[in-house]
This record gives sequence, C-alpha cells and structure tokens, in this order.
Amino acid sequence: MIRFEIHGENITVTDPIRNYIEDKVGKLERYFTNVPEAIAHVKIKTYQDSSSKVEVTIPLKEVTLRAEEKHDDLYAGIDLITNKLERQVRKYKTKVNRKYRDKGREKDIFATTEPGYPEENEESDSEIEIIRSKQFALKPMDSEEAVLQMNLLGHDFYIFTDAETDGTSIVYKRKDGKYGLIETSIQ
Repeated sequence: MIRFEIHGENITVTDPIRNYIEDKVGKLERYFTNVPEAIAHVKIKTYQDSSSKVEVTIPLKEVTLRAEEKHDDLYAGIDLITNKLERQVRKYKTKVNRKYRDKGREKDIFATTEPGYPEENEESDSEIEIIRSKQFALKPMDSEEAVLQMNLLGHDFYIFTDAETDGTSIVYKRKDGKYGLIETSIQ
C-alpha cells in the first residue's frame, strides 16, 4: 500500500488536491504483484506567475521512482507526473523481473502487463549504448576547488577525491544555478 506525504509551498493542500494526487499516483499499485509498503513523498510549489511544480518520489526496495513537472495547471501537472512514473515502472519492469527470475526467485516484483499496455521489448537493454569512454586520475582536492575545476571545463558535474576523507565525491550544478555535493561511502 502506498501512503502519501503531501507538502505544499505557497499553497494549501486542500482535500480535492490531496484526493486527486492519491487517486492518480495510487494507480501505480496495479503494476506490482504485492503492493509494496511505500511512502510517496509529494511536494507542490506554486510560483508568482501562477505556475505549479509537482515533485513525486517513491523509494522502493528495488528502485526509486521520481518525477517532477512544472505546469500552469496543477492538475495537468499531476497527470503528467503520473504518466512519467508509469513509463518508469514499465521501463524497469522487465529488467527487474528478469533479474529476480535469473536468481531463482519464484515471484515477480512487477505484475504482468495491464491490458492496453504493450509488453516492453525484451531487447530494450540494447537501447543503452555507451558511445564514449574516458579515464582520468582523481586529484585530491576540496569541494570548492572541484567546483572551480568543473566551471573551467564547462561541465555540469565533476568527480574528485575529497582531500579530507580520501573518498570519491561529485560536485554538480543544480537547475537553480547553485551547486550540490554527493559524497560516497562504503557500506
């Protein structure tokens, strides 16, 4: 069963909005053989120009589903989010089910295809084609120097060895023009 945590920024989440989100996003449950215990994190933000941004993140054991959409109409944005999430589920369904069958598990994680939705092509893995490969040495530095290096190269991200932790880290440029840092850890 998917539970919902819905938060609004510059908007009051009314019962009709909440019900619409739960109804639309809740339909994803039909893609699973055993509906997972999951929490759908939904963020709604409205802007001064009356447009709305909807973000939905559903962390599952096998995969994390995430989509965001900015639209002038909140309900249309929710519909687009639902379509994106359904495409993600269908895309990963065959791959995940095949992985579990190969490991000898009896039950598939995802249900068989709904009527009206074609089965994803078993050869869809061949669509991923790496056309270029690079190798480079990770230079020890701090995150500020990594951001400078990234900007000098004109890239959106930069991988480096953190001089303090000796771990591999990544800095990246966010859509809002600010910077993010991803630090890795061994589990």
